Amino acid sequence: MSVYIAHRLFAAHDRALAADLAERIAAEIGPERVFLPFCDTDEEGLIAEVKGRRLFELDRERLGHLDAMVALLHGPSLDDGVCMEIGYAAASGIAVVVLTTDFQTYSLTETGPRLEFPDPLVQALATRIVRVARLGAPVRTSAPDHSRFTAFHLRNTAQTSAALDAAVEALLDLPDRGPQLAGTPAVAGTPAVIGASVYVEASPYTARGGDHLARACADAGHTVVVPQRFTATDAVAGALADLTAVCSAARLLADVSGPETPPGAALLIGAAAASGIRIAAYQPRPSFSHAHGREPNWRNLMVQYAVESHLDNGEAVLAWLAAA
Repeated sequence: MSVYIAHRLFAAHDRALAADLAERIAAEIGPERVFLPFCDTDEEGLIAEVKGRRLFELDRERLGHLDAMVALLHGPSLDDGVCMEIGYAAASGIAVVVLTTDFQTYSLTETGPRLEFPDPLVQALATRIVRVARLGAPVRTSAPDHSRFTAFHLRNTAQTSAALDAAVEALLDLPDRGPQLAGTPAVAGTPAVIGASVYVEASPYTARGGDHLARACADAGHTVVVPQRFTATDAVAGALADLTAVCSAARLLADVSGPETPPGAALLIGAAAASGIRIAAYQPRPSFSHAHGREPNWRNLMVQYAVESHLDNGEAVLAWLAAA
């Protein structure tokens, strides 16, 4: 079994959590079978002409040779790089175990069914979801230096440890059937139908009408498909329909506007990249991130380098649609 650990890279505590998980998995299957991004790509020490692109290439190469993925997702703002990797793996038929310690659940309406994540695509694409949402048991001690803050810290570390152990257990319990594991879509490599539709994914972060890109595509004479998961009676079934629609379309046009790429857009970009679908990212007002020794990135590098075109206005959208 070859395992890829997908995790948020930008803070020390996230990297440390992923390293702890990697250590536990390595103890079961061997360290050579575990890939830990940032660590195994030597992100701080790597020297390359275009470092961000090289990191993307290294991660994508490993994504193409997997048996399983464990993805760490916490809170309502889901890391776009992790979501892109989940979409890539799931569309390739790779089992994805998603681990969360979030104590919130989500719904699309006030009284609608509860979902584990804000976007139902995550729930639809996960082979297993490991959810450990409660603190560990209180630690009772009479030690004079044991403050309430120390006690609270210990309850959190106990919760984290239990979650990581549960994720390892779920990983080892996956069906031993190679990359095409039960419960995961297997659509990568499906050739796009000639003359097929353009799938348009709007951004929930933009104030502008969410259908402006769909209207532009339709006005240009293209058949347009839009997401079903936000209006379907069964959101998870709608999400699976969205995945199938993207991977059978000729193109994906995703609005990636916002503080980060919306999780659904990132997931679909990953799935489209795995399936050989043409992808454009629409972002009229890019915001750049800067990391030592790396070129400025206008989105998470896994999203930025997965797309073929970055479009910032209506004319650019029409030019991309008109291009062969």
